[in-house]
Amino acid sequence: MKKIIRLFRRLCFLVTFGMLLQHVQAQEPPFYKDIQNFKKQDSVSFPSRNALLFIGSSSFTMWRDVQDYFPGYVIINRGFGGSSLHHLSYYIEDIVYPYHPKQVVVYCGENDLATSDTVSAATVTERFITLFNQIREKYPEVPVAFVSMKPSPSRERLLQKMITANKAIQKFLETQKGAAYIDVYSLMLDAEGRPRRELFLDDMLHMNKQGYEIWQKAFRSYLVQ
Repeated sequence: MKKIIRLFRRLCFLVTFGMLLQHVQAQEPPFYKDIQNFKKQDSVSFPSRNALLFIGSSSFTMWRDVQDYFPGYVIINRGFGGSSLHHLSYYIEDIVYPYHPKQVVVYCGENDLATSDTVSAATVTERFITLFNQIREKYPEVPVAFVSMKPSPSRERLLQKMITANKAIQKFLETQKGAAYIDVYSLMLDAEGRPRRELFLDDMLHMNKQGYEIWQKAFRSYLVQ
């Protein structure tokens, strides 16, 4: 009888523990595992100071060979796919503050617009300014560059919002010392002003090598030596 009671108690413990674990996992903030993977990488080999820090969404995440495009630079890539500007702000202490970068390059904003029709170009601009100020609070002298949102064919319905937000962010950066706006949007349009589909993968959202080669050329004059 005592054995049965002990087994019953153990079973109750395991069930309760399992439910608790599921609850904890359910409470994890978005992209928690991505951030933990960055921390794991850092624990194995922490990046050197004075590198170029790329933060943002999947266009950076999928640029896995970005270092090969910019020989002579040291690049830390901390893009995590699907992220919006408010996610970058939320994880600022994990993806920016530890690294003491020479420059911070940001590509983000597309997902902000794509996740909800209620998100306006003004909202994206405000979110970027919040992120910019967070970076400057920790590193007041570090240059910050924003890469314009690209004209993804799968998101053509959002292009006008992107144009408006890109222009507003550019205007803001023009008022800031050590800040730059990198235009890739106009370089990815055809003669009729439509997105160049040949620059994208089959999903018409993420870029292929041709797309990244355009980014490479656009970035060169803005990256800090």
